[in-house]
Amino acid sequence: MQKMHSKQQQWMPFLFLAPAVILFSVYVIFPIAQSIWLSFFEWDGLGAKTFVGFGNYIELFSDSQFWTALVNNIYWLIFFMLAPPIGLMLALFLNQKVMGIRFVKAMFFFPFVISQVVVGLVFSWFYDPSFGLFNKAIELFGFQPIAVLSDENWVTFGIIVAGLWPQIAYCMILYLTGLNNLSPDQIEAARLDGAHGWKMLRHVILPQLKPATFIAIVVTVIGALRSFDLVATMTAGGPFGSSSVLAYFMYEQSIFNYRAGYGAAIATILFLIMDIYIAYFLWRMLKSEKA
Repeated sequence: MQKMHSKQQQWMPFLFLAPAVILFSVYVIFPIAQSIWLSFFEWDGLGAKTFVGFGNYIELFSDSQFWTALVNNIYWLIFFMLAPPIGLMLALFLNQKVMGIRFVKAMFFFPFVISQVVVGLVFSWFYDPSFGLFNKAIELFGFQPIAVLSDENWVTFGIIVAGLWPQIAYCMILYLTGLNNLSPDQIEAARLDGAHGWKMLRHVILPQLKPATFIAIVVTVIGALRSFDLVATMTAGGPFGSSSVLAYFMYEQSIFNYRAGYGAAIATILFLIMDIYIAYFLWRMLKSEKA
């Protein structure tokens, strides 16, 4: 009887995990596999599929618009990495018990709760060369107005700044949650040992914030690589495709050009880049924990 009860206990975790695994397989694993399989076909989304093998990928790597979108995604990835450290600094600043700090927290939290489309519209007005606050501010310093969203050299960076605004707020929330769950015993022991300021932050607080850091970086990487809403809202990939990113390029090819197979090939490349980057960071994190 006891042996039977022990066997039932061994199977219980699998029983409870089964619904989640089934749902994850149906709504995540299967669509990913289906998209990868579709990338080997030429398909307009309506008619019969034509198998082309690696034809979509060969064409993709010779497409100048693909390389423009890929470089823009790299810019997004590099500058979006500012979100976790800035979010951490804001969280440390806001994690204080002073009068009015709740109102300040709400103001920093605000960008996270509004829609990306609204963020895009707000920054489109902000950058407007005729009445935007950005140009009014630089005019005070003697500079000429800049049409940020119409300039091929500046448009991508202007959209990235718009994307950083809510991303920093999200990272700040993660770190605030982590700071509220710090071990008071470790902090008190460190104070007794004379740790203050930078030493306290580096040797006591940051190690306890590793889970929050991991989530912040993973979410930031995913946000940078799947950037779509702001590009679609602010420029639609323009001017002349200079602000396009892989997610928007995929959408453009699949929906407007009726090339679902080609769009699936772009999605597959984007998925691989995302996986490699996150796997590398996860490997570095696990390696540092073992050291």
